[in-house]
Amino acid sequence: MSRSQKDPALFRKKIFRWYEQYARKLLWRNSRDPYKIWVSEVMLQQTTVQAVLPYYQQWMKTFPDIESLSQAPSRKVLKTWQGLGYYQRARNLHQAAKIIVDKHRGRIPQDYDELRNLPGFGPYITAAVLSIAFDKPFPVIDANVRRLLMRITGARGEANPQNDQKLLCFLKPYFPQDKAAVFNQALMELGALVCRPKNPSCLLCPLSDSCQAFKEGEQEVIPRPKKREYRKIEAIVAVVEKNGRFLIQKRPPKGLLADLWEFPGGKRKEGETLEEALQREIKEELQSEVLDEKLLIKVSHAYTQYQVSLYAFQCRLAKDPSPSKNRLRWITLQGLRSYPFPSGSAKIIKFLEQRAKVKKRV
Repeated sequence: MSRSQKDPALFRKKIFRWYEQYARKLLWRNSRDPYKIWVSEVMLQQTTVQAVLPYYQQWMKTFPDIESLSQAPSRKVLKTWQGLGYYQRARNLHQAAKIIVDKHRGRIPQDYDELRNLPGFGPYITAAVLSIAFDKPFPVIDANVRRLLMRITGARGEANPQNDQKLLCFLKPYFPQDKAAVFNQALMELGALVCRPKNPSCLLCPLSDSCQAFKEGEQEVIPRPKKREYRKIEAIVAVVEKNGRFLIQKRPPKGLLADLWEFPGGKRKEGETLEEALQREIKEELQSEVLDEKLLIKVSHAYTQYQVSLYAFQCRLAKDPSPSKNRLRWITLQGLRSYPFPSGSAKIIKFLEQRAKVKKRV
């Protein structure tokens, strides 16, 4: 056991000193506003800091406080989130904001159980908000901290959150009763900047003398990398334009990509040509035949465990679809900007905008 492990005060001192010297100057660290900290932590789940920064700025500009978020329409919330993925995070933020305004006078609860019962407040988000915003003594384990602690303790296997209790037991004697906010952020930052998944900068780490993986030269095999398998999907959509407006439809309120908007279409079945899939999907969804179909663009994107090749066909319909409780809408190209779309559909819209600019110049 190293001197740092024998002496919790020294362990903390090293962490604090490193953080004070090397911590990044991030927007949400300039404030102890629990709302700003909550939003940043939700955005940072399964998303990198660099990817989050522009979304965080736009979110705070659009919804500067809990009150404004609680009163916003769902479509605006999802549109502001568009591109960050895992849209349930945005829906949970919206639902929790409404509850906080209605039942807690717009103030985020400081009680663990009250906070834990709000939508989207799992163990990580609850501990992060309470510790970083209110300095409550709750340890936080995100992917970066999990990797750091697994290497320090020499824990083998995949980085599975189900094993976090063992890591929490290790961390308990080192966790301060005050300065919880700084301690948690320091561990997260150390994992993000130094104890990286690949090519960790062990010689720059203040805890290298405490690290079992470093001693054994097995930093890059702890934790064991997860095997991520994607299901490949081919899908087709109909880009139907009439009188300068495009036909879009709203996805169901539950399930994958719930409440987002998209062009009509769906998955291609085995043995179908793209054109056959287009005819079948539009017949099923809109009760109409497709006319004059022409491949417009193919885009690729990935979400959760899927890799999708999306084929967009410009076409006409033999008859206009019947309205379906506001599920279908005819929207101008400019108007599409105010609707939230999955990334594949957003790429098609960008193509349509670029095409319109070219036609305008000609």
